[in-house]
Amino acid sequence: MFVTGTPLRVAVIATCALLAAAGCTSSDDDDASSGTVSVTTMRGAFLQASEIGPTWAEPEDDASAAPVTSLVSFCGGASTAPQIPPGADVISSSLADEGTTGAQTLEQVALVYADADSAASGQSLLSAVADGCQATQNVPETVTDEKSEPAYTETTEVQDLSEGSWSGFVVLRHKSYEKEHPGTADTAVAVLTSRNVVLVDTYAIYRLDNASASASFDSDWQRLVGSVIQRVG
Repeated sequence: MFVTGTPLRVAVIATCALLAAAGCTSSDDDDASSGTVSVTTMRGAFLQASEIGPTWAEPEDDASAAPVTSLVSFCGGASTAPQIPPGADVISSSLADEGTTGAQTLEQVALVYADADSAASGQSLLSAVADGCQATQNVPETVTDEKSEPAYTETTEVQDLSEGSWSGFVVLRHKSYEKEHPGTADTAVAVLTSRNVVLVDTYAIYRLDNASASASFDSDWQRLVGSVIQRVG
């Protein structure tokens, strides 16, 4: 069951208006007889930057428009991000809220299959990836031409998740950097299936020069994910 809360730096008025309109974006492309959900419906259910808050925006780089072939890493650390299970039409959206002391990101991916059995198979493949995650990883400092990151410890927990007709799991990751470079990163990867759709919503918040995790993290990701699934129904 999702809880409600006020996301960090998210406009309360915009969020309340969004939730009031939830469930009003059904599409004529949906097949009422089979109960399938269309690509059009899922695209319309995605949150837009303006609906979350005034500091959110789409990435400016052209790479954000490239076709998505893999998802955000479930297991953290140096683990490889899972490939998208085959057979689905893939739609995605990337949003970010970047500041001088941290940032928030929201990655919305919908895998729209031809039928419910195919969607269930896709979710099973992703669930197997999550089940293989290590609970704790200690990662040394990384310095390359493309990346410079202090040493950190990252924990990963997988929990069952359900709301209405949607069910699946959520991977919760917490990263804490070494004391010489204080900072935290919290990530929630929610994988939920309903009818012929697998929704993979990833919310992350990064805090620089601060060893404390975001107190509103749990309510933030639940509100963001919950808003999308309420629109679809």
